[in-house]
Amino acid sequence: MAVSYQSMNRQQLQAELESVRAQYEAQKEKGLKLDMSRGKPGKEQLDLVSDMLTVLSKPEDCVSDGIDVRNYGELSGIPAAKKLFAEILGCKPEECFIGGCASLTLMYDLIAKAYTNGLKNSEKPWAKLDTVKFLCPAPGYDRHFKVTQSFGAELITVAMTETGPDMDAVEQLVKDPAVKGMWCVPKYSNPDGIIYSDETIRRIANLKPAAKDFALMWDNAYCIHEFEGDFVPFADMLTLCREAGNADMVYEFASTSKVTFPGAGISVMATSVENLAYLNKLIGCQIISYDKVNQLRHVRYLKDKAHTLELMKKHAKVLGPKFRCVLDTLAREIEPLGIASWQKPTGGYFVSVNTANGLAKRTLALCKEAGVVMTSAGATFPYGIDPNDSNIRIAPSLPPVAELQAAMDIFCLSLRLAALEQLTK
Repeated sequence: MAVSYQSMNRQQLQAELESVRAQYEAQKEKGLKLDMSRGKPGKEQLDLVSDMLTVLSKPEDCVSDGIDVRNYGELSGIPAAKKLFAEILGCKPEECFIGGCASLTLMYDLIAKAYTNGLKNSEKPWAKLDTVKFLCPAPGYDRHFKVTQSFGAELITVAMTETGPDMDAVEQLVKDPAVKGMWCVPKYSNPDGIIYSDETIRRIANLKPAAKDFALMWDNAYCIHEFEGDFVPFADMLTLCREAGNADMVYEFASTSKVTFPGAGISVMATSVENLAYLNKLIGCQIISYDKVNQLRHVRYLKDKAHTLELMKKHAKVLGPKFRCVLDTLAREIEPLGIASWQKPTGGYFVSVNTANGLAKRTLALCKEAGVVMTSAGATFPYGIDPNDSNIRIAPSLPPVAELQAAMDIFCLSLRLAALEQLTK
């Protein structure tokens, strides 16, 4: 039976180091090439929805609510797509703007417009301000952080807890008028898989930021993405913010990237009707409309929330065994050793491992040397700097289970080897 490395004496640690190093070298000789750097759906998931490509086969199929989707017009999206997303998110159709295949584009565009023109309640464009600060709960999503960093915003790390961002810290930080927003992935957070608690959500909705144009970037990317158990209903942040007197504060984002095709889906930005009226004037200068044919294709295929949730159960049958592979391997190979901890998510796309301090970079370097590529150490923190060098994001979705198991065997050996190297210095 495995025992904690902390309980071993130096002689035992040295013997364990030699044993683990031999196992690691044997794995290296297999010459594996496995990529687990991103949360891509696997081929089996893409095959699940490939019949969507044929739902618009005749000219008459391309008309929705009297709108020929092949033509110009409908900047904010077709009514049927707004209705579908509103039902899924729990908001109102008139609060929805339908975009292209990536919600990240809508997020970037919103921040860009805040800098060039200002948001509806801005006194001046953010580009004309001396300082713009943005709150970044971490571990978090690297692409979020890079969006605001690319415009020169000062990124402020807020610690994640088991119930969401540290709200005591958030409530203090937003008293600074230079703090213009906060990134959030409220359900199955990237990478921890944490669901924000009702109390955390209530406190966020009731924030009183000094900045009148504070932008709550509510990226609800995994709102229907359970892989274990039934669908978990989630509060509509637009309603909660409106009831708290913060109707213009929240911008919610979602997409079909992990529902249909990541490279050919549709996305949504949901915010107050007043915000949308302001933004539509700016967006109308750059585009006549996003791909309405694809919007209608999704509406015809997904139909409604109930039908979409049935599809997500099919995805769960594919994803569930992969996440169980990761969690079972960690429990078997790492948990008794006392060198790392992790959340046990039931939805989303990632497993976040927190190693003992100082092990993440070395572990991932060993993984790469043995043929397993994972998200870079530090990527889940602002500026790519993990102060403890401890967080590692595992993305189980792409490889088949057999390849995933091989990758996890290498990961566990790499983590054990990194820990033993540190303990025997």
